Amino acid sequence: MAQQHDVDELFEVKNAYFTGNYQGCTNESQKLQPSDPDLVIEKNVFMYRAYLALKKFGVVRDEIGPKSNELLKPLMTLSAFLSSENNSSKRSDIVSQVENQVQSGDAANTTSILVNATILYHDENFETVLKVLHAAPSDHLESMALRLQCLLRMDRVDLAKKELKAMQEKDDDATLTQLAQAWVNMHIGGDKIQDAYYIYQELIDKYGSTPLLLNGQAASYIGQEKFDEAEAALQEAVERDPNNVDTLINLIVLSQQTGKPTEVCNRYMTQLKDDHPKHPFVKGFLQKENDFDRMAQQYATA
Repeated sequence: MAQQHDVDELFEVKNAYFTGNYQGCTNESQKLQPSDPDLVIEKNVFMYRAYLALKKFGVVRDEIGPKSNELLKPLMTLSAFLSSENNSSKRSDIVSQVENQVQSGDAANTTSILVNATILYHDENFETVLKVLHAAPSDHLESMALRLQCLLRMDRVDLAKKELKAMQEKDDDATLTQLAQAWVNMHIGGDKIQDAYYIYQELIDKYGSTPLLLNGQAASYIGQEKFDEAEAALQEAVERDPNNVDTLINLIVLSQQTGKPTEVCNRYMTQLKDDHPKHPFVKGFLQKENDFDRMAQQYATA
């Protein structure tokens, strides 16, 4: 059963962020005026993270600096990392700085922990992410959700289930807990895929469609071979954000599953390479292309 909680003044701000409604998060943040100064800072952390998700890097660059609150300063590092997608050298330097900070134990607050963990997650250094998150408060729901994501990426569904149980004991009704349940269900597969669909549909009914929720729903449709429904969900996601990386990947998968013309799949892949050149999906695809070319050359020589 879900635990009873005091009213959370930041519920709308947090929920918009967690469901991928980043513009809604920034709008709500600017309207909300909490009475508690600590809540004002926490609200601003979510607001600036939403701006980063919208790729509005200039807002963070202009408004956060050395004199800002300590909870906001780590977002400068996250902004530098996310805005350097096409600069491998700069991105590698930032990852090295974060790894050094982790080794020295300098992460001073929850924002630092989440920023470091997020950067290392993007770098697919999942074991170090788990080490970073170990320093977070044991009942911090967002840290628990990120830890669960890492475990799933490491194919440790058994441990992810334990993390999910801890989240459910903390707050079974929380949006993050519901999303985590859907992620685990998708990894388990089988009948659980339909359960994941119901979770995404319920969240959409409650909070509206976002690319994040629509992509979760589309993935569950694909898993059930309901390709027409998946295409409808993805087309709605495209209308909301035509450059969303998950939407483009799911469109590629769906194109392959439904036998669409090669040029359709190639079009999505070209857009993905242009807009998200360092995404793991793109890097893995390029590696396979290189491996194929190398092997083809070997056979041609033979």
